[in-house]
Amino acid sequence: MKKIIIIKYGELTTKKDNINYFLSTLKENIKVSLAGLKANITYDKGRMFIESTDDNYDTIMKKLQMVFGIHEILIGYETDDNILDNIKSRVVELLKDKEFSSFKVETKRSDKSYTPDSMEVSRILGGVVLKNFNNVVVDVHNPELTIHVEIRKNKSYIYFERVKGIGGYPVGSLGKGLLMLSGGIDSPVAGYLALKRGVRIEALYFESPPHTSEAAKNKVISLARELSKYSSYVKLHVINFTEIQETILKECPHEYLITIMRRMMYRISESIAKKNNCKVLINGESIGQVASQTLTSMNVINSVVNIPVIRPVACLDKIEIIDIARKIETYETSIQPFEDCCTIFVPEHPVINPDINAALEYENLFDYNSLIKKAVETEEVIKVEDKVLEEFNNIL
Repeated sequence: MKKIIIIKYGELTTKKDNINYFLSTLKENIKVSLAGLKANITYDKGRMFIESTDDNYDTIMKKLQMVFGIHEILIGYETDDNILDNIKSRVVELLKDKEFSSFKVETKRSDKSYTPDSMEVSRILGGVVLKNFNNVVVDVHNPELTIHVEIRKNKSYIYFERVKGIGGYPVGSLGKGLLMLSGGIDSPVAGYLALKRGVRIEALYFESPPHTSEAAKNKVISLARELSKYSSYVKLHVINFTEIQETILKECPHEYLITIMRRMMYRISESIAKKNNCKVLINGESIGQVASQTLTSMNVINSVVNIPVIRPVACLDKIEIIDIARKIETYETSIQPFEDCCTIFVPEHPVINPDINAALEYENLFDYNSLIKKAVETEEVIKVEDKVLEEFNNIL
């Protein structure tokens, strides 16, 4: 028998004519994730298989749990035939090292012409286990051990434990988006959820030195690095927003500072997105959370761009967002007390239902087009890589 990791696709199985595209993308993403480890990856429309050496399997399993597009991960054993008598002896052999008092057998056949049928195979194998192991009973509802048998054409697979994957679509299978990444809690969660839907992300951060610090920028780089665990790297665009922000503060009524500032950020984001072939903007706006995230504010701010904007956390409350942030390990970084562009110069009473005509009037008080052009032309680009992959690439 050959030890093997078996990957189940889950949602990807709903794809029909283009399933090979999704599966080949998943395979390439896994290869990148497993860089530096000896692993042979093969797949068909039903399963993906990874062979390696015994001392690599635990590491591979951990890495696979960070790869989108995987529904379940199994460590199983592949046989070179599907003959029932051989399956019986292999099940007995594998069970010798396991302790259990109750069990059940679950059988699946990819070839429905195989006889006997799945229920009968399970019954036969259950009888073999009862015959060869003392003091064990069948428990179909709450067994200590489930023996999974998959019978396929010319092969069979036996496994006992299943590890849940993170699901979704393979990163990059559905294009690229630009994440407006602040130092807060919400935008990294939005980036994670976009990655889960197969969108490769680039990120955009607005800095405003000397009002924002180098520590605030490093915090955002750390957040991008956490997200890179799911996509191997994140290209981070850093925009100097100081001159634009100071001009808005000088020229515009203070209650409209946030509205005008966000409209400028959206214009810049659209420019960066189009230059880098990003099809959508992504941000961490949550309806009603702050003044700029009322429906009226979103409408006035959104009106300056012609590119779709997706807001993955728009309908989540703060507790739900924090729960995800903790799970993906961005929360502790996000709560570090360094101010960003969105938290400096906040007026005491920002307008929550801005008027679009007023916004147009106020922003026309200064030449924002030239300021935006300058900001875009002087962007800084940082490739932020998953630290493990970065260390491996440095060795090479």
